[in-house]
Amino acid sequence: MNSHESTKPRKRENNVSSFRVFVAFPLLFASACIHHYTTSGLVLQVQKPGASVTISHDAFPGFMDAMAMPFDLKGAARRVALTPGDRVTFRLAVKRGRSWVDRLHVISAAPADAGLLQTPTTHVLVPVGSPIPEFELIDQTGAAVALSSLKAKVVAVNFIYSRCPLPDYCPRMVENFRALRTRFADRMDRDLVFLTVSFDPQYDTPEILARYAASRRAGGRGWHFLTGDPAKIERVCDAFGIQYFADEGLITHSLQTAVIDRDGRLAATVEGKDFTPRQLGDLVEAVLNR
Repeated sequence: MNSHESTKPRKRENNVSSFRVFVAFPLLFASACIHHYTTSGLVLQVQKPGASVTISHDAFPGFMDAMAMPFDLKGAARRVALTPGDRVTFRLAVKRGRSWVDRLHVISAAPADAGLLQTPTTHVLVPVGSPIPEFELIDQTGAAVALSSLKAKVVAVNFIYSRCPLPDYCPRMVENFRALRTRFADRMDRDLVFLTVSFDPQYDTPEILARYAASRRAGGRGWHFLTGDPAKIERVCDAFGIQYFADEGLITHSLQTAVIDRDGRLAATVEGKDFTPRQLGDLVEAVLNR
């Protein structure tokens, strides 16, 4: 009887030990798992080509809020050529307190309208890192504004025409700069300038642009709405890769937002409209802080 009873505690102990071992294996396996999260964003800086990049990204659902972060690149992501201003989708891998991007794709801008192919203009988009050719245009107050006069300041440039009827095109470009004007209020005109260039100079006179800016609560210190001689406008649009084509009273056009550094070089260019004002602001801030 005593001998029989003495075996029970050992049997129960063995069962408990087996259970603990059984539970330990799934926990060990779980700790070794890689978790993946996918989102999109805007490239701010390429610290080491093929090795690390800073992206202002949208939220990773269930994992991380939208913010600007540096990421290490691994695997196929290392082979993607990146420049500041690229819009990307990417996958973040997380394992045991480490993280890296293992998949990354540059999002192409929306295809140009077929009508754009009829324009006689030859587009010579300045490469990132190269100087922007000098130009001088007239702002909404009638004052001449030369790019060379803005040296030592960061310059953000976008393109519109005041008669654009689509709220998610030219008006959105203006709204983006309005958001940045609020974010960088203490730096406007001191070391940050906005240039909004009209590619409809026959209609968009300084007076028209002044009324347009006022109607959208835009313009003000450090923000110039520019027009001028059509040939000059064409050369500026060429430099930034803007395509535009008159079409029954309206203008079919591409969208481009550019950032010029303090030395007059193109620091970044962002195609299209599918980015947030916060992401554009992060890009401007990255250039300001160089």
